[in-house]
Amino acid sequence: MSYSENLKQGEKGAWISIIAYILLSIAKLVIAQIGNSDALRADGLNNASDVVASVAVLIGLKISRKPPDEDHPYGHYRVETIASLFAAFIMMFIGLQVIFDTIKKIINGQVSHSPDLLTAWTALVAAIVMFLVYRYNLNLSKKIESSSLNAAAQDNKSDALVSIGAFVGIIGAQFGLFWLDPLAALVVGIIICKTAWEIFKESTLTLTDGFEESKLLEIKTSIGKVEEVKKVVDVKGRVHGNQSLLEVTVLVNPQLNVEQSHHITEDIENYLYKKHGITHAHIHIEPYHK
Repeated sequence: MSYSENLKQGEKGAWISIIAYILLSIAKLVIAQIGNSDALRADGLNNASDVVASVAVLIGLKISRKPPDEDHPYGHYRVETIASLFAAFIMMFIGLQVIFDTIKKIINGQVSHSPDLLTAWTALVAAIVMFLVYRYNLNLSKKIESSSLNAAAQDNKSDALVSIGAFVGIIGAQFGLFWLDPLAALVVGIIICKTAWEIFKESTLTLTDGFEESKLLEIKTSIGKVEEVKKVVDVKGRVHGNQSLLEVTVLVNPQLNVEQSHHITEDIENYLYKKHGITHAHIHIEPYHK
């Protein structure tokens, strides 16, 4: 399956997230208003923000499928990473808003109420739904190696945990622990911000041409095992969408002709693909001298 086909498959996961978030956010916000629950209201706002984030991921996946053009000879795959970054900003904004609103209510003493029990069951059902969506998107993201869909899956998981937290807070309030409901809302905001920060770090690493040092060392060691390679001088890497682009400099026997040296580069490329799944590598050959 080509990368473009993988992205098309990834759109299914984005659509499932969008539909689930729209239905859950409406249900939570309406029932939270009726049942007077801060935790469920915060959870509903979280899902509303996720609708926008999921749409951003969907748009990113669609644009990433565009073929290379004069301005983008390597294709448009990084749009997918930009979509992940955009989703992180939206999540962080909503998370901070939930935290500030909850702290304001606590300071003003607006916590002496018991939410309706219906809000608790709404949160529990939502947690189950989002966990199922998380498992589907996680498996699909691994299958198609999509960074933005993996980000969406992690968001799905945090949403399931958020709903469980809201459920616990609402149940606690039923037993007179009124502060548990706003506390659950506060925890919701913190979880949203934490997930946003993790997605932000991964996205910025990719967009700034970062590459895991341990992964580069592993690749360098692997190339050194190719029989004709005398020494691996340098290995540089960057991530483009879900593809790793490498620049490798190796030393070989100076007595080899051009054709023999070319065969070595092919051996290295084949080895990188079989060992690390890397399809794009620029191999530079230099003579080895003791």
